[in-house]
Parts: sequence; structure tokens; C-alpha cells
Amino acid sequence: MSKILIISGLEARRISLQTVLTFMGEHCDCSLPEQSVDYLAKDGPYACVLLDADCGELNDTLLRQFPAQPFVMVGSDGHDHQGNLVGILPEPVTYPQLTQMLHRCQEYLQRRPAPGGSVQNKTKLFRSLIGKSAGVQLVRHMIEQVAPTDANVLVLGESGTGKEVVARNVHYLSNRRDGPFIPVNCGAIPGELLESELFGHEKGAFTGAVSARKGRFELAEGGTLFLDEIGDMPLQMQVKLLRVLQERSYERVGGTKPIQCDVRVIAATHRDLEGMITEGKFREDLYYRLNVFPIDSPPLRERKEDIPLLLQELVSRALSESGRSIRFTEGALKSLMEHHWAGNVRELSNLVERLLILFPDKVVDVGDLPHKYQHLQADGYEPDYPEELLEREAINELFGGYVEEDDEEADNNEFASTSAPDCELNGQSQALPEQGLNLKEYLAELEVSLITQALEQQEWVVARAAEVLGMRRTTLVEKMRKYGMNKGDE
Repeated sequence: MSKILIISGLEARRISLQTVLTFMGEHCDCSLPEQSVDYLAKDGPYACVLLDADCGELNDTLLRQFPAQPFVMVGSDGHDHQGNLVGILPEPVTYPQLTQMLHRCQEYLQRRPAPGGSVQNKTKLFRSLIGKSAGVQLVRHMIEQVAPTDANVLVLGESGTGKEVVARNVHYLSNRRDGPFIPVNCGAIPGELLESELFGHEKGAFTGAVSARKGRFELAEGGTLFLDEIGDMPLQMQVKLLRVLQERSYERVGGTKPIQCDVRVIAATHRDLEGMITEGKFREDLYYRLNVFPIDSPPLRERKEDIPLLLQELVSRALSESGRSIRFTEGALKSLMEHHWAGNVRELSNLVERLLILFPDKVVDVGDLPHKYQHLQADGYEPDYPEELLEREAINELFGGYVEEDDEEADNNEFASTSAPDCELNGQSQALPEQGLNLKEYLAELEVSLITQALEQQEWVVARAAEVLGMRRTTLVEKMRKYGMNKGDE
């Protein structure tokens, strides 16, 4: 049981504070200043330590030595409340001020960083609840609060926000973690089959029931039953579910023997159940049975600062599962953080899977993202290759059939090193003249001729001429500038 420690050298003050706190139902220890270190070292941290302002230098020592312990100063010695000194209580102490200080101490203890080991374990348990945003931290806190109880939980949120992940974490952090977790999608099962699916059936209960079959409630005994998309459950089934929640028993379809159940129910929906109640599509009594402890799963667009961490987690999983990975430029990350994410985390996961197929083990920039995810200007970089490299490629294209000849075949060709091959240029076989030629000038003349033909054929529309020649428009413009070509030179 949590206790409050009163440290004061004044007996009247100790007695006064202890009387007030005992009246409030709190449990107290009292200590003289010289005994305070032993008390804190042995029994701390306390729910609150009321520190006598008259303790002088000892106060600074205690605040420094016990950073995990929240302190409240009684009286005033000029200290500003900061760090683990959460507040000042002026005298005479009043009930409202004292309860306010106790609440501050409670918040200090609840929100303090956890030890390194438990953070790692919680990360594993809170799989897919990745992020540092306020929304995700609130969901984690609510899961920790409700998990140890048997209260029914209603998880609300848009499609793709990870409602089943929330449900699984509630189960795995509960006392039922060793029992089964049974998910049922109420929207995926036809209404006429849902009763049999949930409660099971006896042999011969209906056509096709050739043997008795356990339902999901029976399979989830001692564990958790997750009813996803509860808003899609037909009204007649809502009545039967309400009866199970109230009486903790049910009957199989075609059976007469009641079966007791020890099952925790977690429901989830993306629908507005309160609006459906108004429209007569959802039972109000069932709503309040399920909505004992609601948890709102925030949409991704409201926690965009978590997107880099989510991407890191998704890519890490892909690396462990398939051995493939990708990286994102800062521009790509910023562009993704600008997206609306109608499909939430599920949409983000699908995008990562697509990019892993398109760019395995590569870096993804804004221009590599699908068009609808490009919310920033893509880098318009186009490689500018040296002229020598372009000429070499042109030669490879002209004499490709011979340049790419296998080394082994070339070795077996006794004329490979002494004979120059013929090639097809403009549909005619060309042979190397006996007197030789200047290959660079020859290729330049050929290039000018082909560019001119393409431009004349396309009425000097550069973009279309570039398409005919199989090159970029900017490359063609650069070559025209290089050769001094323009329409007036025809």
C-alpha cells in the first residue's frame, strides 16, 4: 500500500499533517530530518514526501539523491517547484491544496521513464503501436490500465489503424495471456451463420450439421474473444450477445444445455455506434455493456511524426522475413508525412511492400514514390554523361553484333583480330575504306544526318524528334546546340 512520508523537525507540524492525511484515508510515516535518508533508501519511493522547508541544505541533498521521488515543500524557503520538487504547500495547509499536490506526485510517478529492461519488453508487447506521439502514448497507457482487469473493452477507430493490435496487447498484458485469443470478424460472416459461429451447434441442428461443433465462445474459454466490426452484427444476434454478457452462459444452436463461459470480450468498430443507436441499427443496452472501457485508436494523419518510426519498423520486419530492405531520403520521408493516409497504417504497410518489390535494397526518393504520395517537388536530376561514353555507346549500337561477341568465339575466329566486319547502315552494307577514315568525324556526320532527318520528319518539333530518336528532349537540344543546328539552316 502506498504511503506518504512527512519529514519535519517540528513535532506540531508532523502531528498536524499526519492528522489531516489520516482523515483523508492516507497512510503516513513520520521522520526527523536526520533519519530521512534511511527512510527513503529503505522504503522509497513514497507516493509523496512532504518536506519541511526549515530543513535547509538537507533539502537540496534529498532532492539530488532521490530523483525518482516526488517532493512537496511545506512552507516556503524560496525554492521554485521544478524537477522532483513538484510543488509548494503554504501554511496553513488546506484540503484543496493538499489534494492538488498529491495528484502532482501521482502524475510524476506514473509518467517517469521506465527502466531500460522493461521498455524493451513493452516494445515487443506493443507491436505495431510504434511512435512517440501523444495519441499512441495515451493508447499504451490505457492498455496498461485496463489489461489487468476483466472489463469489456471497445476499441474505436478508422479502418487500418490497428484495432486488433490494441486488442491483442490488452490480452497479452492481462491475466489471461496464457489463454486463447480468438478473433471473429462479424462483418465477414453471414448473419444466418453467425450464431453457429459464435455459440457452436449440436449434431442435426440444421441441414449440413453432421456433427457437433464448438463455437468461438467455447474456444475462447479462459481467454479473450475479439469481436471485430461489431457494428455489422445483425440486431437479432445483438440480443443474444447481450444475454451472454449479462448471464455469462449460452446454448449451442439446437442444444438445450446451458454452457457457462469465462471469456473476456473485446469489441472493435469503425462505425459511429451512437449514431446507429439513434437510427435503430444498434442496441443501446449492448452498447453500454461493451463500452465499459473505450480506447480510441488514432488515425495516422493525426500522428504523422510517427511515420519515420513506423517505416523503420516495417522495413526491419521485411528485412528479417524476406532479406530485402529499402531506405528513404529525407525528401521522401517529408513527402510521406504530408500524405492524408485514408488507409492509415495498413496503407503505409502496403506502400512499403510495393516499394520493396520495385526498389529492393535501394534508396527511395520523392520521384520514386507513386504519384499520389508525391507532395513535394521531385528532384529533376538527369545524368550528364561524358561525350566519350556516349560515342562509345553509339559504336556499340552500330557494331553491337560483333563487339558483344563471346571471348571464346572470338578466340576461335582466326580472322577476329585482322578483319573489320561489315555493318548495316541505312539499309546498306558499309565496308571500311582501304585508306581508313576518321571514325569520330564519320559518326558526327551520321549523327547530324539522322537528327536532321528526324527533325524534318517531325516538322522540327523537338520533343517528337527526340522520341523518334529514342533520347531525352534535353539531350537532343544539347546536341543541336553542339552542332549549331536550327530550322533556319535547312
